[in-house]
Amino acid sequence: MKYLLVEDNQELANAVSSRMRLDGHVVDHAATLEDASAFVETGEYDLILLDIMLPDGDGREFLKRHRASERDTPVIVLTARSEVSDRIGLLDLGADDYLTKPFDHAELEARCRAVLRRMAGKSRSVVSMGGVVFDPLAGHLTVNGEVVQLRNRELRLLEQLLGAPGQILSKQKLADRLFSYDDDASENAIEVYIGRLRKHLEASSLKITTLRGLGYRLDQDG
Repeated sequence: MKYLLVEDNQELANAVSSRMRLDGHVVDHAATLEDASAFVETGEYDLILLDIMLPDGDGREFLKRHRASERDTPVIVLTARSEVSDRIGLLDLGADDYLTKPFDHAELEARCRAVLRRMAGKSRSVVSMGGVVFDPLAGHLTVNGEVVQLRNRELRLLEQLLGAPGQILSKQKLADRLFSYDDDASENAIEVYIGRLRKHLEASSLKITTLRGLGYRLDQDG
């Protein structure tokens, strides 16, 4: 999953980003509303973690604009305000959940999983295709009944391919989903991960087709 963290406290942002990355997620960090707006205009995110009090404005205004744009990216608000009226106001503005500061990182992770499960409930979250069963939220993969251990970015790459079978995904789009803005990403890295996935999928009827100059497509034999 790819997260956008909007938080001006650098120490807290570093702590949250580190925990999320250990779970295999890609995290972009914005310290201001201006940076956050630029990120959502140019990238795609599975979840936004939004602070309210930011140097250049109120996070609630960002939330209003985000919902007015009809983007369905879920938002968890991180707030120091614990009053019931404040929490109700955030939910009415379109927040999917909220967490009061200071918070336990394990609880934040659990709330992220819960919100993502609710979003996945709009469609099937577990993908079963060609002998492959993949649960993107649990990061669990089996090929013909055998559990396969993948590295974090291999899992996220497989998630993108399984989410769009038969469609061409460019290297740039895949790199955007696998790497954060600050990562030193390259097309060669995508090729390496594609090669590893092909080996893991050999026992299935799925194959990753390379279309030169265009990208990759997940196909099913038979």
